Amino acid sequence: MMVNDMISYLQSELPPITLRMCDVERLRNIAEAASDKYPQTADFLAREIERAEILPDSQLLPGLIMMGSEVTFRDDISGQERCVTLVYPEAADVEANKISIITPIGAALIGLSAGQTIEFQTPGGRWRSLTVIRAYPPRDALN
Repeated sequence: MMVNDMISYLQSELPPITLRMCDVERLRNIAEAASDKYPQTADFLAREIERAEILPDSQLLPGLIMMGSEVTFRDDISGQERCVTLVYPEAADVEANKISIITPIGAALIGLSAGQTIEFQTPGGRWRSLTVIRAYPPRDALN
């Protein structure tokens, strides 16, 4: 299978995602800024942004993962569940379960909703599959 065919195949298998307008420009800037240091993850994030449906900031969807969301997901290979908060790179803190959008897991989770599953390849070449169990909006989005 040619590389372009593989990319088309993977994109057709990816679940639909939704982003809020307020996150899109900053996420594009982060993907561009990270392209030298984390090329594979930055490229993955940029592709996710481009394929996303963009919603007005005022429209909140229950269970949608956005920046600042608290997310519980299952690693479908190990069966392990994990609860994290999706944050911008400067707020990342692994010990506090705050994962950066510029990590493979962060880039995979953004825009998904509860019940969705995504498969993706890590920079090390391993395949991962994550299923979102629940997602809570950031506290400031509720105001």
